[in-house]
Amino acid sequence: MSRSRPVVEPLALDRSSGVLLHPGSLPGGRLGPEAYRFVDWLEEAGQSWWQVLPLGPPDRYGSPYAARSAFAGWAGLCAEPDAAVSPEEIDAFRAKHGYWLDDWVRYAGKGAAADQVRFEREWLELRRYAAARGIRLIGDIPLYVADGSADVAAHPELFDRSLIGGVPPDAFTDDGQLWGNPIYAWPAHRAEGYRWWIERFRRTFELVDVARLDHFRGFVAYWAVPAGEPTAVGGRWRRGPGIAPFRAVEAELGRLPVIAEDLGVITPPVERLREEIGAPAMRILQFGFGNPRSRDALPNHPEYCVVYTGTHDNEPIAAWWRAASAPARADVTAQLAAAGIDASDPAWALIELAFTSRARIAVVQMQDVLGLGIKARMNLPGTRGGNWKWRLEPGALTDELAARLRQVTEDTGRLQG
Repeated sequence: MSRSRPVVEPLALDRSSGVLLHPGSLPGGRLGPEAYRFVDWLEEAGQSWWQVLPLGPPDRYGSPYAARSAFAGWAGLCAEPDAAVSPEEIDAFRAKHGYWLDDWVRYAGKGAAADQVRFEREWLELRRYAAARGIRLIGDIPLYVADGSADVAAHPELFDRSLIGGVPPDAFTDDGQLWGNPIYAWPAHRAEGYRWWIERFRRTFELVDVARLDHFRGFVAYWAVPAGEPTAVGGRWRRGPGIAPFRAVEAELGRLPVIAEDLGVITPPVERLREEIGAPAMRILQFGFGNPRSRDALPNHPEYCVVYTGTHDNEPIAAWWRAASAPARADVTAQLAAAGIDASDPAWALIELAFTSRARIAVVQMQDVLGLGIKARMNLPGTRGGNWKWRLEPGALTDELAARLRQVTEDTGRLQG
């Protein structure tokens, strides 16, 4: 039987909260003044975390989960894309990032090295500004890389392109999800001592404080579909590498500050691996209503986890409420009444309910704070067009919203300092 708590807790997680907003969703879609304004607003709102999506250059559909590099930052986020970069800065960057930079330059072309210097310059300055205000950054590591990415071009031996990743039929689609990513050739990774993974984690923690491991269950078993199949139905489960890559990374970088995205079909071996690496779990509030035995149901949340009203793959909470089933609505109403939460504004009531969870960290989408509907959904899994387009409206970060979120944070014991 899986233990209820991990053996180790490398993340010293105090009771706290944060907001999920990708930098590409800032007004204008870039860093600069709006990013600093958002950090200021988070501080004003009593938040401790800013969660972002992967920071790499997205694919043509805008998906950061199909980035053209697992290492390069997206120059499209730079507020000053033409800022001067000296040869000395490029040389220093290359000396620090020799594992991957030249591969990226061969892939992306002239000016790619200077773009990386600009991205890192802007991002790290923003990170320092956030840290000085008590705001830590949660990043995201997709399990897979994109087919045709710089990683596949530079290290073809590390990928099995006869198979592609996805998930079997699920609540989102009857045909499963066919992601199109090549599967890892895990024996090749093992033969090189998991160097690619060591360097990937090293790069990640240069940019963020904590990282969410997307599709964590794929390290135990992953759904592999023969290339060319029209849907994911014809795939099958294959054994993943388990603990080995994490041990290799830990031997060089130390214990990893990661959150396990343990959604989907979670088996005891997945729980054991999460516990072995000491990663907190995830719980999604909107998944837990109407089924008291659900692991996402509020009474079932473990303390060492991160609770979300919903993630980038889910409907904003206001939209979820409008479409919720009668049993789910009845459960919400009962839980709000039991917690003494005013139910007149369902979106904010559900935010407050999430914040009452025993989970160490609670994260809310910015769309939920704004009470936005289905048009503000970030991504619908299993589809390509129309995703990743939502942006924060200029002026939406009001003092009134900050005060309201701060009050909920204080009332639920999540206000730091």
